[in-house]
Amino acid sequence: MNPQDDLSHDHDSQAATSGGAAPSVYDRLDTWIDTHFDEEVEFLQQLVRVPTDTPPGNNAPHAERTVRLLQDFGFDSERHSVPTQDVQDQGLESITNVIVRRKYGPGPTIALNAHGDVVAPGEGWTHDPYGGEVEDGKLYGRAAAVSKSDFATYTFAVRALESLRAKLNGCVELHFTYDEEVGGELGPRWLLQNKLTTPDYLIAAGFSYQVINAHNGCLQMEVTVHGKMAHAAIPDTGVDALQGATAILNALYEQNQRYLSIRSKVPGITHPYLNIGRIEGGTNTNVVPGKVVLRLDRRMIPEEAPAAVEQEIRRVIADAAASRPGITVTFKRLMLAESWQPDARNGPLVQALQRHGEAVFGEPIPASGTPLYTDVRLYAAAGVPAAIYGAGPRTVLESNAKRADEHLVLEDLRGATKVVARTLFDLLD
Repeated sequence: MNPQDDLSHDHDSQAATSGGAAPSVYDRLDTWIDTHFDEEVEFLQQLVRVPTDTPPGNNAPHAERTVRLLQDFGFDSERHSVPTQDVQDQGLESITNVIVRRKYGPGPTIALNAHGDVVAPGEGWTHDPYGGEVEDGKLYGRAAAVSKSDFATYTFAVRALESLRAKLNGCVELHFTYDEEVGGELGPRWLLQNKLTTPDYLIAAGFSYQVINAHNGCLQMEVTVHGKMAHAAIPDTGVDALQGATAILNALYEQNQRYLSIRSKVPGITHPYLNIGRIEGGTNTNVVPGKVVLRLDRRMIPEEAPAAVEQEIRRVIADAAASRPGITVTFKRLMLAESWQPDARNGPLVQALQRHGEAVFGEPIPASGTPLYTDVRLYAAAGVPAAIYGAGPRTVLESNAKRADEHLVLEDLRGATKVVARTLFDLLD
């Protein structure tokens, strides 16, 4: 269905202003969103109540639920199921990416992307992680803030835009994808590589009080330290892999201190850093460990070259291992997410989001980089100018994203929806 077919083209008298349109247009958008806000909250609750934990990564049921909810609004959805073998190779069970295309006329295509996959809830919750409970103006649940919230932001911004029944130039696409937690290769990259979308601009799930225009890259590696098992009563007959791993860990942490002196020129991004997030090894308390496995995460600032970063990490580890007789190491790259570089072509998008963000929230909305890495890099690699903006919190920390009692402040959802709707109107008017 073309949503433009039966629209009256009577807003020619709405003279453009320096803000991009007559204030009455923005008032109408805001009023529609206020009137339908309870419906928007309920929409988000329905999405939070369908688990999408990674692992196990069974995401297709959530996509189906999303499609059914969108049908209630008259939005036709395309289901793009990723081949089972490709999904299983990523350690997941199912992925169905969803695209909704709203075509209004000749002009640019603006994609709105949010991801529905999440990390497991973990312990410590005082609210049902899949209950979508509302308390004291906050909606609780896993992915309530990151980033099922922006399924709601973007859907209702588009609905508000179409309520104007105005002549628009271009197209809006909703991209709801499901593998951000493992790198986005089967979400945005898969859609782009298969030519299922070719947008001119992108807005991706983000924060209500900041426009993000660059981000860090990330290298994740698995390092296996090999020794030789032996009985603890005769340890000299073995080679202690844990002692080898300790030498490697010390070398990596020394390297981490050196990163403090490497500074990025991108506002909002400071320096590179490294985290060892998982260690496994040994077989029993009375056995000299013959193998220890480390998993590390190296965040790369935009100025760094990923190949050089990986080469340096491998060298530091190999040199440390060589200091322990009998110790060998093997490497496995788990993920390489390149940084998203600043791109002046996103100027109209960033400026519109900032302008309307300040008008709606009553405070300046800065544009800067972030130390996170996101799927936006994949759109940027395809040449798409982008900005990160959505119904997220001021900081990831305050929303408890990826922690117990993750939540979204509902007024941030309301405000971000208004900002995105206004921005879409400016770009398509």
